[in-house]
Amino acid sequence: MLSVKLFNATTIAYFVSMIMFIAFLPTRAKVVALIGTIAAYIGFVLQTGALGYRWYESYQLLGADGRAPLSNLYESVVFFAWTIVMFYLLLDLKYKQRSIGAFVMPFAFLGMTWAQLGLNDAIDPLVPALQSNWLTYHVITCFLGYAAFAIACGVSIMYLIKAGKEENNAEGSPAGGILSLFPSVRILDDINYKAIMVGFPLLSLGIITGAAWANYAWGTYWSWDPKETWSLIVWFIYAAFLHARFTRGWVGKKAAWLSIIGFGATIFCYLGVNLVLSGLHSYGGG
Repeated sequence: MLSVKLFNATTIAYFVSMIMFIAFLPTRAKVVALIGTIAAYIGFVLQTGALGYRWYESYQLLGADGRAPLSNLYESVVFFAWTIVMFYLLLDLKYKQRSIGAFVMPFAFLGMTWAQLGLNDAIDPLVPALQSNWLTYHVITCFLGYAAFAIACGVSIMYLIKAGKEENNAEGSPAGGILSLFPSVRILDDINYKAIMVGFPLLSLGIITGAAWANYAWGTYWSWDPKETWSLIVWFIYAAFLHARFTRGWVGKKAAWLSIIGFGATIFCYLGVNLVLSGLHSYGGG
């Protein structure tokens, strides 16, 4: 299928982007960072075209049962990578901090690599429970939220590295060397907060649309399926982050660690539940 070939090209572009951003840290060469950014844009355009063409291919193969490419594990991983890069490119337009790419593009590259090498890329007919527009709304909102959390996790790792180095320096002087290319800890903390402020309402919409979809498919809004339970756990973690931020002024290391823990829970909710636990969402492994 042409869409799979385009996804392969996307994976190569993201690999080049990731390597260039990582190489930018020791070399400090702006042209290296520029190549990384251009490769990310090329990959994003290729992936956007691939997603659109896979949608078209579904109608070629399935006729009237064609659907948006969001319905199995392969398609969801690919879409997740696309949303991560979309958020990163928007972030780059605002902050122009190319070092962030070294901590975000690996998420997209690893996702695309796993999808291309380890998952079934066939376009199969949907089971009856998935034949609903609520599926599209649910997946889009959830993965936009997940992507925002991935950005928050990446910058939180940067924050912990830079803040730890500055604390070890005499009199808390600014970090030098590679870490001088990182945004300031204030900017990193601000990006972490803003990313979660974007991701949290999207996750909330994802849970709401998921409940509506569950009622359509199974006749109940909530059944304490493992996926539903873990999505609620993730929601509470990020709700705790925002509550602590607003009421207790949590910033810095506490906020960074909670963001990383939240993204770890997000990944388990997305992959661990689907692949390890049994439940209504186990079809995702197919």
